[in-house]
Amino acid sequence: QVQLVESGGGLVQPGGSLRLSCAASGNIFTIRAMAWYRLAPGKQRELVAAITSGGTTNYATSVKGRFTISRDNAKNTVYLQMNSLKPEDTAVYYCNAELRSSTYGPFRGYWGQGTQVTVSS
Repeated sequence: QVQLVESGGGLVQPGGSLRLSCAASGNIFTIRAMAWYRLAPGKQRELVAAITSGGTTNYATSVKGRFTISRDNAKNTVYLQMNSLKPEDTAVYYCNAELRSSTYGPFRGYWGQGTQVTVSS
């Protein structure tokens, strides 16, 4: 079994900052990539940022220059530093990890339970 546990969401004023964390645990051999997605009411799920095991990153255009994704491979943890937050960043943020549980097993995607981020004055 694999678990992804997110933390760090909350209510923040426009222009403020939050830092999300997601720790993966359980039967993990290697994690290929980790990412953050978000889902806002009435919108489709959106990839916010992703990072590979080698540190290559990818960001949605809407968050470039404001959000930073990073990871600690030793702790199987990914972070999302969110600065200059805007009301349109309000959403439930989900962590995703693409990993395998054995040397030659298939890579599978796992999801966290989600953490609410609300940007409002």
